[in-house]
Amino acid sequence: MTFDVQATIQLTTYAGAGLCIGLGAIGAALGEGYAAGLANVALSRRPEKSGEILKNMLVGQAVAESAAIFALVIAILLIFMDIPNPNLLKAAALGGAGICMGFGAIGSGVGSGFPGGEVCLGMARQPAVTSRLTTNMLIGSAVCQTPAIFSMVVALLLMFKDFGNLPFSPTWAALIGAGLSTGLAAIGSGAGGGMAAGSSCESIARQPETFSQVTTTMLVAQAVSQTPAIFGLLISFILMFKAYPEASTLSAPVALLAAGICMGLGGIGPGIGNGLTAREAVKAVGRNMEATGVITRTMLVAQAIAQSKAVYSMIVCLVLLTR
Repeated sequence: MTFDVQATIQLTTYAGAGLCIGLGAIGAALGEGYAAGLANVALSRRPEKSGEILKNMLVGQAVAESAAIFALVIAILLIFMDIPNPNLLKAAALGGAGICMGFGAIGSGVGSGFPGGEVCLGMARQPAVTSRLTTNMLIGSAVCQTPAIFSMVVALLLMFKDFGNLPFSPTWAALIGAGLSTGLAAIGSGAGGGMAAGSSCESIARQPETFSQVTTTMLVAQAVSQTPAIFGLLISFILMFKAYPEASTLSAPVALLAAGICMGLGGIGPGIGNGLTAREAVKAVGRNMEATGVITRTMLVAQAIAQSKAVYSMIVCLVLLTR
């Protein structure tokens, strides 16, 4: 079968661009809607603070919007970029880039909405600590964007790295698998990190003197929640940078594609599970600051157990990559 290389590249770039911004818009819109909803609840409690609440709502929504902006940038690049040496491998890479950034923006957009909404409720509860709440919200929301940044890095590598000297099969599957690995794994980590950030704003509003302990616990919890996205990034790098011998059967490309799918899907649950644990742990620190040590230890043990599922996925990925 023969392929029109230029037509195939146009097909994958247009489809990749559509999936990129189409999927990427989901998370940001949900996160912004959540923040706006809680801002209205806050206004019903403190209408006299409408200016401050509105300002913080917009800041929170702006951070959530970042993930969709990343997706928009990649989509525009896919549509308008010049490709000096077009080939079928580049077509696969461009499609993988769009998939990676599209899925990768979902979790970060949703996750950033949690602190964006909770900060508004916190201001209605404790107007005197608005500056602390805003600081905490910005820190937590920024960390939530990390998985989307991982996805953008992988997407840019897929778009601009030259794969022309590699065999088409099984490399095409490795490139698409690389996009799926980081893109899907970023969903859980982005959403999970947002759960920890949201509950930290709630805790500080209830007990302002716990600011340092709550923020520290939040950052530790978010760091663990990012691990599945890091696993996804690692598998993507292996898929992109390892040279594979030419294959004449389907088993080799299917193994590489399956490795990307395995790590991507395998990272969603652990990322969200870590976030659920972190959410309650950060709330507990806000209720009882003296128990911070034992709460943090219990949280880390529980997160490690949830994290083991991502480790299982990575082990299967590595087996598939070495077959």
